[in-house]
Amino acid sequence: MLVAARIVAAVVALLHVQFLVVEMFLWEKPFGLRAFRQSAEQAARTALLAKNQGLYNGILAAGIVWGLVLSLQGAPHARQVLSFFLGAVVVAGLYGGTTVSKNIFVVQAAPAALALVLLWSAK
Repeated sequence: MLVAARIVAAVVALLHVQFLVVEMFLWEKPFGLRAFRQSAEQAARTALLAKNQGLYNGILAAGIVWGLVLSLQGAPHARQVLSFFLGAVVVAGLYGGTTVSKNIFVVQAAPAALALVLLWSAK
């Protein structure tokens, strides 16, 4: 169960690195415009906000990677570190799913929640 939790947590971290890249570097490019269904004008007006949001997604990814490294090292507090950062992703996903798009529940909140369940089911 711990291996599955680590794999799902790693996927969550990779997703957040992807969010960072899109929000910080591709926001005003064709991929970013399509991904967020916005015009070039909208993207230009919100680019600084997106970069800030991307930075936060990077921090979440870094925290999950930190927790994974601790887990692989057998650190006694690894579960707490992973739980904190995965929990933060769940909260962000629930908020985004409620305020922006229900798709955020599926893409962000659900994988992190699954990782948490697997993590706490592991011995």
